[in-house]
Amino acid sequence: QVQLVESGGGSVQSGGSLRLSCAASGYTTRRYCMGWFRQAPGKEREGVASISKDGRTTYADSVKGRFTISQDNAKNMLYLQMNSLKPEDTAMYYCAAETNVNYYTCPTRRDVYKDWGQGTQVTVSS
Repeated sequence: QVQLVESGGGSVQSGGSLRLSCAASGYTTRRYCMGWFRQAPGKEREGVASISKDGRTTYADSVKGRFTISQDNAKNMLYLQMNSLKPEDTAMYYCAAETNVNYYTCPTRRDVYKDWGQGTQVTVSS
């Protein structure tokens, strides 16, 4: 099992930027995929971006060109740089890890990921 702790959330105005971080510990050698997800009040948790251990990335259409997922494998850290933020980006953001299947390109489907952090809140005001 991988333990995950997110940080970096906060409140920003529309057009602003935030950088989320996720620290991983535990069974990190089998960490094949990492992902960022978000959940707004009253909505389903949705995939935002994912990254394979080799650095291949996938993004939701709603964040392409604005968000960048990255990782530092040596430090077991995952990041999400969020630029040009919009009010509709307001949500609790979670990082997640997948340790069972060595995907070539990591999915952004919620059911793939088994280990989850507690989340960090991002609020974007207009």
